[in-house]
Amino acid sequence: MNGSQVSRRALLRGVGGLAAVAALPSLTACGTGTSRAAAGDGKGGGKTVVVRDSGGSYGAALQKAIYTPFTQETGIQVKVLNLDDAPLLAQIKQGRPQCDLINNSMMSHHKYVAQDALETLDRDRIKSLKTAKIPEAQITDHAIGHSFYGQCIGYRTDAFDGRKPESWADFWDTKAFQGSRAMVHPDGDLPELEFALLADGVPMDKLYPLDVDRAFKALTRLRPDIKKFWDSGPLPGVLLSRQEVTMSTVWDGRLADLQKQGVPVQRQLNGMRRQFQGYAIARDAANVDNAYQLMDFALRAESQAALAKAFPSNPSSPVAYAKLTEDERNALAGAPKYYDEGFDADVDWWLKNESAVTKRWLEWARG
Repeated sequence: MNGSQVSRRALLRGVGGLAAVAALPSLTACGTGTSRAAAGDGKGGGKTVVVRDSGGSYGAALQKAIYTPFTQETGIQVKVLNLDDAPLLAQIKQGRPQCDLINNSMMSHHKYVAQDALETLDRDRIKSLKTAKIPEAQITDHAIGHSFYGQCIGYRTDAFDGRKPESWADFWDTKAFQGSRAMVHPDGDLPELEFALLADGVPMDKLYPLDVDRAFKALTRLRPDIKKFWDSGPLPGVLLSRQEVTMSTVWDGRLADLQKQGVPVQRQLNGMRRQFQGYAIARDAANVDNAYQLMDFALRAESQAALAKAFPSNPSSPVAYAKLTEDERNALAGAPKYYDEGFDADVDWWLKNESAVTKRWLEWARG
């Protein structure tokens, strides 16, 4: 989702797993000198709100679609903090968080809750929850999902004599759809066990709890044809462009620029895995009132639609899609015509099993 050097997996790891990443230039904090006094007066008397996001092209789109219009409407200045989870958590534990509103993966927000690092939300202060019809599944006591990214199949359209892969079973079928494959490394995202199970015949609505043994057996069948494990968003597109692979797992918005350049690539959204981003408020935030106002503004259907026009972000609000043109809407994996083809990652399952699965995956990949 972002254009920085930080992998999406880094965002998902959340608590305790990102200290080393904080040293990267792309994560230098725009607001490192912002004190609580400078950020505002107490619980919202000032005209500033500090929001943590991941920067890059995504951050630029947020500035254009959300932050600038919010300031124009409210007079509240938005300061952006590109900060890793580990130092932010340390600040919260000290009672002096530099940011007020946190834009992060819903999985990371769950980890923050375990550290008592987030405010309990007052839903009555977020009017857009009802007007934007945010799905109940994306509303928790501490965070609200505003968008998702989908992990799906990317393939070369000139590789299979005009045939198109229609499912994960086709991704696994290297006889009918010849050529090498690429899949994600745990440094890039959650291991793709769900895709292995779908390829092995498990119905999409019966995936969880994941049968880990069965998934690794299916992965082992494909292992000789996996040429590369990717750990950054652009890499699947590079591999497809260079014809090093004919199919790869990919984040749904990553092929659009290649298509504009004339590269013969396409996505297949059948069996797409959705993972949501959301907003939460840091415990003891200096500007709680302003954080609520920015969250409410950003969750509006109009705001989500504006962001989708500026960046391939899939709104959580079903109302937002009606505010896009047909072409804009159908370019998004969250469009109504595609939505039922995918599934939501089970955050609770992954929180309980992420560490063990990742360890087993690394051993499997080496073996």
